[in-house]
Amino acid sequence: MDFIGGMPDFGNILFTFGAFVVALSIIVAIHEYGHYIVGRWSGIYAEVFSLGFGPVLYSRVDKRGTKWQIAAFPLGGYVKFLGDANAASDRASDDLKDMDAATLRRTMHGAPLWARMATVAAGPVFNFILSIVVFSGMLFFRGEAVEPPTIAELQTVPASVGQVVSGDVILSIEGQQTSDFSEFYEVTDALPIEPLLDYTISRDGAEQTVQGPYPFPPLVSGIQAGSAAMDAGMEVGDVIVAIDGKEISAFSELQDIVSASEGKVLVLDVWRDGEVVEFSLAPRRSDLPMPDGGFETRWLIGMTGGLFFSPATQTPGIGDALSYGVEQTYFIAKSSVSGLYHMITGAISSCNLRGPLGIAETSGAAASQGATSFVWFIAMLSTAVGLLNLFPIPVLDGGHLVFHVYEALTGRPPSDKALRILMSIGLTLLLSLMVFALSNDLFCP
Repeated sequence: MDFIGGMPDFGNILFTFGAFVVALSIIVAIHEYGHYIVGRWSGIYAEVFSLGFGPVLYSRVDKRGTKWQIAAFPLGGYVKFLGDANAASDRASDDLKDMDAATLRRTMHGAPLWARMATVAAGPVFNFILSIVVFSGMLFFRGEAVEPPTIAELQTVPASVGQVVSGDVILSIEGQQTSDFSEFYEVTDALPIEPLLDYTISRDGAEQTVQGPYPFPPLVSGIQAGSAAMDAGMEVGDVIVAIDGKEISAFSELQDIVSASEGKVLVLDVWRDGEVVEFSLAPRRSDLPMPDGGFETRWLIGMTGGLFFSPATQTPGIGDALSYGVEQTYFIAKSSVSGLYHMITGAISSCNLRGPLGIAETSGAAASQGATSFVWFIAMLSTAVGLLNLFPIPVLDGGHLVFHVYEALTGRPPSDKALRILMSIGLTLLLSLMVFALSNDLFCP
């Protein structure tokens, strides 16, 4: 047995598992803290706040008497309120019968309906808040592009960049105005793919025409976690100079070739640090959410392109940053619901649903790209977890909310017998979904 040769793979597994545990622990902690803090504000007493399940590794009791603990199996968490029989907040009926009115009010089951509904809903809501805060914060600290498009720094590419320099304000390309990035992108779509184009720029307050490169060279500005490009070893900053021996000058040419490949292995000649390196990779079939709803099936290798320059940026206002965070969170939630619907109807492959192994693999891949990519992934996963918990399935928060709505409409909660039956059905559905997702992790390409 080649134990030494197997060490890198073992180390990679540990890194992937570690990244998954960190991501999940942050999301679960925020989710459960939502339940805890809103319950506390509503007068409901929390006996235990647990991060993880199983044997307790560490615990402490705060001044309110709540036990905060870290357990051995870090794949979830829970808040156990007074009067709960277990971590799933089942009713401890015998204990509730012996409580006086004041104590009963401090339980999850004896609190007013509004308090129970607010406490249950707070978990998913806090997941959405986490996503909004992360997306907003990343835009705030990264900055938004200045308009008209302004060159902050030129990217290192093998081709000539002409006479454009840092600080130039791009007013037009080939005579077509580019007063903002919306116009800039529209103009780019209509430009001929030539090594050098005519740019009208403002430099030191004076307007002049110089030559510059095609705006979107075949430059890699991003690598998708778990993609064919990442698996092949490609990196941000790589420039694709040829595909299967055919030279290319624009990222759109790469997209066209990949889209038409139908999964055939492509050989990419890549310029990296002054040298040309060869990579072979096979595009993978993917179902992509569209901005207006629905999905588009395409062949992808998992790379995003970039401009030949880094745009100058400015700090956005708090309102703009928050608006961006809300829009990103809404888009992820909308795409997730649409994706599930299209999988159920058979419009897209059910392999798009991934389980714990797939999520763990993506966690590790995102973490390997750096803190920014990993934090972005956590925000996306937080939205997905919040959304999943709102599904009207007993044992999930959404199921509990359905019970509370029933109580609000009828004036009484479901019977203990009905709850036990519904919870068993919900647990069966959830486990079936987990098994199906895990089978996708193991058998889907």
